[in-house]
Amino acid sequence: MRRALITGAGAGDGIGMATARHLGQAGFALSITATTGRIFARAAELAAEGYDVTAHQADLTEGADVERLWSEVGPVDVLVNNAGMGSVGHPAETAAFLDMTPAQWRRAMDVSLTTAVLVTRAFLPAMMTAGWGRVVMMASVTGPLVSNPGEAAYSAAKAAMVGLTRALALEVASRGVTVNAVAPGWIATGAATAVEMQAARATPPGRPGTPAEVAAVVGFLASDAASYVNGAVIVVDGGNILQERKG
Repeated sequence: MRRALITGAGAGDGIGMATARHLGQAGFALSITATTGRIFARAAELAAEGYDVTAHQADLTEGADVERLWSEVGPVDVLVNNAGMGSVGHPAETAAFLDMTPAQWRRAMDVSLTTAVLVTRAFLPAMMTAGWGRVVMMASVTGPLVSNPGEAAYSAAKAAMVGLTRALALEVASRGVTVNAVAPGWIATGAATAVEMQAARATPPGRPGTPAEVAAVVGFLASDAASYVNGAVIVVDGGNILQERKG
């Protein structure tokens, strides 16, 4: 049985949990992480649905926690770097670039980028040794393609995640590993604000996306069928960025 690690899966109505459920349905044994103990409740939900799952509480901005996660989980076939943006303990901040302190900037970069860097460094070598693996970065349309006032740090981190995706894709392809990114737009998670959901009504479908719709793209990238998809960024936004006029 292939194994998958999904980070940032603490929210019951988030993309991480939807991805875990989708991969569980595809037959993967699951390991899921979050910064708080609510990850154990998520694991209990998945186990009750019949999935093979382990839960791990860790702050993935800390190297020691990532090392401990590796020791607990061991080699995986699929890594989904979904942790980022914010957490229960450290909610996402929005601030004008010139109003941000250096500490706020570093925190934002750590949460949305360093987590993916540290976890990938820990789990990628075993994939390369095995000769098969999938790394999926949960990026965003924000940063690589569009942005919003007050989101300079988040935008920079997600754009950097796409750059990391492309560089790693070149480095590991000959070892049977692919690295791709998913870039969601307006998605109806529990963390979405009323303003964001109002913006989602201006998309071509007239609605936000669902976590399950994002998870389905991750599931494809994690599959054998996606063996020749490498270094790609797949946008899941209902065509919103194609519109010159919105509203």
